Amino acid sequence: MSYFSSSPPILTFFIFLLSLLSLSLSNAALSLTTTPKVTPRYQLSVDYYAKKCPQLDQLVASVTSQQFQEAPISGPATIRLFFHDCFVEGCDASILISSKPGNKELAERDAEENKDMAPDAYDSINKAKSLVESKCPGVVSCADILAIAARDFVHLAGGPYYQVKKGRWDGKLSMASRVQSNLPRSNSTVDELIKLFKSKGLTTEDLVILSGAHTIGFAHCKHFVSRLYDYKGTKQPDPSVDPRLLKALKMSCPNYGGNTDIVAPFDVTTPFSFDNAYYGNLEAKMGLLASDQALFLDPRTSGLVQTMAKDKQKFFQAFALAMEKMGSIGVKRGRRHGEKRKDCSVHMG
Repeated sequence: MSYFSSSPPILTFFIFLLSLLSLSLSNAALSLTTTPKVTPRYQLSVDYYAKKCPQLDQLVASVTSQQFQEAPISGPATIRLFFHDCFVEGCDASILISSKPGNKELAERDAEENKDMAPDAYDSINKAKSLVESKCPGVVSCADILAIAARDFVHLAGGPYYQVKKGRWDGKLSMASRVQSNLPRSNSTVDELIKLFKSKGLTTEDLVILSGAHTIGFAHCKHFVSRLYDYKGTKQPDPSVDPRLLKALKMSCPNYGGNTDIVAPFDVTTPFSFDNAYYGNLEAKMGLLASDQALFLDPRTSGLVQTMAKDKQKFFQAFALAMEKMGSIGVKRGRRHGEKRKDCSVHMG
């Protein structure tokens, strides 16, 4: 769910990776069970703003479409922003709050895990919020705008378009100290991932499906360099990395030193397209992060990886449902638990 680049990709490296041999998808199949719909504490609805801001989706779309053209990294970055928001304190836009100078406790966005978040993601939400406020002042929460924008970018990159349920209020709390324990790591084991997702009301199936968001975006070398040189203290590369990928990554990510801005695509085959190639990559030992590749190596998750690799439409349907479910985590409603910010980076009074 994590580690999208905060800087433009190094294209020479990127092109080298794209020259790798094409992958063959596995024929293995597993029937996909229907993703159970979450029952949030507060019911969200597609038409929540039907009376007070009926043009909401169109307003946000006018911003996201332009942003995607001008700064394509806005897509994966905003999707990542939504994931990181929902997993820490729920989907309440707490990740958008700026730290106050002089405060001992930093806000979520300044936690180590969020420091390399592309600024374009925040820009997208701020621009959309400004436009929405000019048409529907004091009505729409930043949390709902973030959920809509994430959906827009999924679709703009070639993924499914799905209705976003709305009605979230913005959270009153944003603490960097709560981030680390609530987000997946690049080297998380499947056990750790299942436990974390379960704590959010998400299933093992949701884990596999939502991980498919890594079909677009990039990761900095620091998130996978140990796989290349010293996997689990062995002083050897991770044996689950395809030799061609290993060679390409080593060329751009030295064990020591190197350019800290260099990034690699999660999906080496179609890195700018939201599709199901991520799963085929895992079958071919082309997963970038250890936590991604582990999904194909573990019997609890490998069957679903194979199913998603075979059927893009099935993945799209499952992803839309899983995003709806994730978007219902920790929803705040009412002035006692939430607020409606005018400026997404600043708490109300």
